[in-house]
Amino acid sequence: MIMKHVPNALTIIRILVTPILLFLLFADSLATQAWALGLFVFASISDWADGKVARRFGVGSRLGQFLDPIADKVLVLGTFVALIFVLPNDVPWWLVAIIAFRDVAVTGYRVYLKRNGFVLTTSRNAKWKTAAQLTFLIAVLVFLTAQRTFEPLISWMNGLFASGVLFWALVLVTLITVWTGAEYFVKPDINADTEEHES
Repeated sequence: MIMKHVPNALTIIRILVTPILLFLLFADSLATQAWALGLFVFASISDWADGKVARRFGVGSRLGQFLDPIADKVLVLGTFVALIFVLPNDVPWWLVAIIAFRDVAVTGYRVYLKRNGFVLTTSRNAKWKTAAQLTFLIAVLVFLTAQRTFEPLISWMNGLFASGVLFWALVLVTLITVWTGAEYFVKPDINADTEEHES
């Protein structure tokens, strides 16, 4: 069945696309910024698509469950780290460090429970974290692309980057990220791991 391999293929493509995207971000031209934006949007859609296909056709796998969150973190955290160097005033390292620490802490907790025969169910509010992070990153990539087009867009984008709006938007994204992460420790939804008994 061809569909069986589609989710994992999309996940692997997402991982492979990320370093190309990051390389393009550092190339200061309209074409490279536009390609970086396009690749990020493609990768974000593939994240939604692989889960949709896996659920629709019942073709989820342990490999997919392992690779999917890794691909997400490589894409999102990799882009955040790149923006630290591209936009140091708007994307300070310490805010990105908080976001990264949250993900590492939750992942570590999940692995610890898994090794002890339990599963940490994904929080319903985790979607807000994902939506906030992707919206922020896509918006920044759109602004970086627009900054390399023509007047008056260039002047508007320069003013936007100088205004501090993006910094405060990232503060909000960080707060949402921390809030959704804290839920896993304050009110965790933990269940027995039954995968080993499944055929």
